Amino acid sequence: MGGIATAVGPAMSTDAPLPRNERAFIVLLAVLQGGLMYLAQKGHDAGWWPFAGLGGRVCWYTLVLTVPTMMALSVVRLRDARFWQHAVGAFVVFGALAAWGAWNATGGPGIRADHVLGPFGASIAIGLFVALPWLQCRLAKGHWRAPYPCLFGHAWQNALTLALALLFTGICWLVLVLWGALFALVDITFFRELFREEAFIYLATGAMAGLGVLIGRTQHRAVQVARQILFAIFTGLLPLLAFIAVLFVVSLPFTGLAPLWEMRSAASTLIAVVALLVAFTNSVLQDGEGERPYPAWLRRLVDAGLVVLPLYALLALYALWLRIHQHGWTTDRVWAVLLAVIVAGYAFGYAWAVLRGRDNWLAAIRPVNRVMSLAVVTLALLANTPLLDPHRIAVGSQLQRLADGRTAADDFDLAWLRHDSGRRGYEATLSLRDHPSWAGDAERLAELERVIARPSRWGTAREAEAESPTRDSSQLRAQVRLAEGAVAPDDSWWDALAAGRFGKQDCSGATDECILLTPDLDGDGAADPLLCTLGTDPGARCALFARDARGAWSAAASLHMWPGRTPEQAWRRKLRGDLLGGRVQAAPQRWPDLRIGDDRPREFSTFEGARTHAAEAAHAAVEAATAAEAPAEPVEP
Repeated sequence: MGGIATAVGPAMSTDAPLPRNERAFIVLLAVLQGGLMYLAQKGHDAGWWPFAGLGGRVCWYTLVLTVPTMMALSVVRLRDARFWQHAVGAFVVFGALAAWGAWNATGGPGIRADHVLGPFGASIAIGLFVALPWLQCRLAKGHWRAPYPCLFGHAWQNALTLALALLFTGICWLVLVLWGALFALVDITFFRELFREEAFIYLATGAMAGLGVLIGRTQHRAVQVARQILFAIFTGLLPLLAFIAVLFVVSLPFTGLAPLWEMRSAASTLIAVVALLVAFTNSVLQDGEGERPYPAWLRRLVDAGLVVLPLYALLALYALWLRIHQHGWTTDRVWAVLLAVIVAGYAFGYAWAVLRGRDNWLAAIRPVNRVMSLAVVTLALLANTPLLDPHRIAVGSQLQRLADGRTAADDFDLAWLRHDSGRRGYEATLSLRDHPSWAGDAERLAELERVIARPSRWGTAREAEAESPTRDSSQLRAQVRLAEGAVAPDDSWWDALAAGRFGKQDCSGATDECILLTPDLDGDGAADPLLCTLGTDPGARCALFARDARGAWSAAASLHMWPGRTPEQAWRRKLRGDLLGGRVQAAPQRWPDLRIGDDRPREFSTFEGARTHAAEAAHAAVEAATAAEAPAEPVEP
């Protein structure tokens, strides 16, 4: 660990004392940052330009969060012209990226902006974090030829400073909450109410974050101690992780690759192994000028772990290629491939460094890290421009699969295209009106129009109800379709449905598709009206009606159904066909409800049911955990 203190010495800006004016600048900049965030919030509520529209807020938040943060972390001398050059350059670059991201996230109602802005925010944050040490070293050295110890020292200094600022802000807020609660005990609520004011929250949080950054940039000894503790932990774990990586590769000839492809999380797990090995190796490398770590036999184990990294990267890329070949590109898969390419660059670079450098492989890794840091910044920038736009690639891929017949029209995921793929997806959804598969099929075209009109990805019956006029029983009779063999109930049932006495979810929207069945589900010889509604929701709802003790109609039970991973359009078409065909029947339970004494009947909870519920919960958890690698399928095989 001694190499760190040598590398990050007094000559570097990480240890150079900050003058008083620069310290005040950091805190005031953070307070201004909080004030600008508060202005955006108030402007959005009041409808002020440019905050009224999402595009203006995206540009504002991007510039406010990136440029001042970069300035606070890198300022050394306010009179340094290069510092202000960096600030202006960052303002121009991030402003252009934000404008493109805002364009992608807008352009149509119901576009899920978080699916566009989430990856956008993460990618530019990573790009800024990786690029910042190069800018800091230019301020320290006066040129772009940054020494590796300088890059290394600034990168870790920035990471720990941000972590310290976050911790400091959290502790400060805990103290303020305690302050307000303490005085509230004696009926002094002024402080608690003050701390809940939006203006105070924004400005105080900015001040706390600024002080946290200032502490991280001035308390060098504490930051170095924290860094050395982390490095010691990573240095101890590196041989264990290398052993695990080698053991997995050795086991592959015995298990084969088939089980690997059956796991939905294969690529993400493989990428995680490479990323951890790279991070732990860098903790051992440090500035590349220290003593060689580990005894010789343990170094050989670490060497072996790094040499097999390309195999992990190739397997991850192949797993992603299988998904892309089978289902086409999606935005999530584009981001996953970009991440896998970066990981592959590190994997091959580290393996090359070990094979080339032999006993001095730590020094050989330094040029790999320098090149890959520039590659990360480049890809982060290009992925947020028209050149490598994930939404353009994904939408084009899915439309091409539809055009060449690899995807059937009924299997095409309209909801994904409409809501989850930004402006390009929305415009592509509108263009399907002229596609032969929709223009020539009235039922399919009606499904397309329903998806286009849906106000959100998960449109609700409440939204449809708010837009639908009140209808009488005769209008409902015209809207409800009778299934095969169904008999229309008497007028009292229709009047109750029109009056909304059954609830507001059953055939409440003027555009809802309503199907009525009249099976005898309880075996009493009388028809039981079963009204199924396919509305703006992605799923469907069936309501069962029966007469109460007074002979009046009432809602007895309801059933909600969802398409799951099946493409919604195909699922709805099959469900509609089954309902209109009257293919509904009661499925008797193996174990009846049990009545004890005069108590109400109680349902058995069987072990089989418990296992089924547990399996369903586990399956849902796995799907959620692997969403980044295997997003909702636009196409099923």
